[in-house]
Amino acid sequence: MKALVLSGGAGTRLRPFTYTTPKQLVPVANKPVLSHVLENIRDLGVREVGLVVGDRAAQIEQAIRDGSEFGLRVTYIPQQAPLGLAHAVLLAADFLRDDDFVMYLGDNVFAEGLRAAAASFHQRRPDAHLVVAKVSDPTSYGVAEVGPDGTVQAVVEKPAQPRSDLAVTGAYFFTPAIHQAVRMIEPSRRGELEITDAIQHLIATGHPVTVDRYDGYWKDTGQVEDLLECNRVLLDRLSPAVDGQVDDATRTHGCVVVQEGARVTNSHLIGPVIVGAGATVHNSRVGPYVAIGRECFIGDSTVQDSITLDGAAVRGVHQLRHSLIGRRAEVRADRRTAHRRLILGDDTQAEVPA
Repeated sequence: MKALVLSGGAGTRLRPFTYTTPKQLVPVANKPVLSHVLENIRDLGVREVGLVVGDRAAQIEQAIRDGSEFGLRVTYIPQQAPLGLAHAVLLAADFLRDDDFVMYLGDNVFAEGLRAAAASFHQRRPDAHLVVAKVSDPTSYGVAEVGPDGTVQAVVEKPAQPRSDLAVTGAYFFTPAIHQAVRMIEPSRRGELEITDAIQHLIATGHPVTVDRYDGYWKDTGQVEDLLECNRVLLDRLSPAVDGQVDDATRTHGCVVVQEGARVTNSHLIGPVIVGAGATVHNSRVGPYVAIGRECFIGDSTVQDSITLDGAAVRGVHQLRHSLIGRRAEVRADRRTAHRRLILGDDTQAEVPA
């Protein structure tokens, strides 16, 4: 089995970050979302990965390279415009050939992995096997309508009156039968080749389509709130490890990770929290649910439930919460103003109340 990972989307809901960084490279728990994806694929025993990339291809290639860091062999597949998930399958036909494959959206996190779904696909081997999750508002998703025998009777995109609460997530398993299906469909009203239309074509032509209900934590990290929630969930799964320097004046509670080269002085770390390699924390209260990136500086500040990307600095700021601070951005105290939360893109400077 091979893998097809889609990483070509524009990420408009995550602007301003995605003006400079592909959304798949925004980190949660100090690791890019795309790294979590590739690790899950490796855990399935897959080694050949086709990575569909768009106009941020160079940044993704610089981060992932040939995939050997993950135990994978990565082939880059350029997509000139985001013309739909089924369009990506068309582009990848020469790479996929006659192999079964898992298609995985590069901004989705499955915290417990996909081994159970993969095992079910291998055992039953339908032509399409969808990973679905129960949701409270099915009108915002593609929805799978499942019959009494467990096969999918229909896949409906954002139905006004849902007949099911099972949302189609960002992971799919296919046999080569999908290639004929994606060639048979027409672009949707938004001008894209929809994978739901291709799956519906399989159903209409008598091909078996099944589902695997995912009861673990799944999140499409398309918005800031989603990233912060996902960060909390993944930080809760860390094991404590202190490889950097923590002085005797620093107190720690709960799960604390201080990576190699990091330095923490006269501070209070309240886990779960991770301090990235080369970062400095001084005279600050950090946590819970904080991920501090590489080479960051946190001084004379209180930070909770936040992500600071590599090279960011927070100086003299109290009660910084629910915030996402971009690479090399700097936040410093200014007693003249007031704030509650910050969403700062890369290379930004901001002044906030002390």
